[in-house]
Amino acid sequence: MELRRLPNVLSLSRLLLAVLFVPAGRGARVALICIAAATDFLDGWLARQTNAATRWGALVDPIADRIFVLVALVTYVLNGELSPGATLLLLARDIATAVGFLVARAMPSLRAVELKARFPGKVVTVLQLVTLLAVAVGVRPLTPFIALVGLASAIAIADYTHAIWRARDDRKEV
Repeated sequence: MELRRLPNVLSLSRLLLAVLFVPAGRGARVALICIAAATDFLDGWLARQTNAATRWGALVDPIADRIFVLVALVTYVLNGELSPGATLLLLARDIATAVGFLVARAMPSLRAVELKARFPGKVVTVLQLVTLLAVAVGVRPLTPFIALVGLASAIAIADYTHAIWRARDDRKEV
């Protein structure tokens, strides 16, 4: 079964890390964020190195990333460590990606376009995790971190949009 492959187990482990994040103290949160980052790197690396990349893994990995980040951000908001506005900015790429996915599936001309992770999106994920670490260790002000995630998110959104439209146009020419 595909779920039992090590890269997929590593991806799914971020769901457990998200559950553990909520009641964790400051030091444990730092460790959980570092473990989440390590599993995010390792799952993809192992899948490529062992030729174990699967369609299921390609779906589970980004979902596990988003759930971990979302749970951490909501926890920080509920604890008063992060404002709702900052959280929305930190989630801008994720929100745009979700909306874009739904639009792509609703539009017949985009349904066949394969949606894959792209480098700018990976940069956003790294910056989100760095920002979560900054919150966990008490770095202030957080504005530079949030602004950097916002800028990277805008670039990633533009990149994803361009890639989808280009893939759609390439399919029309075939």
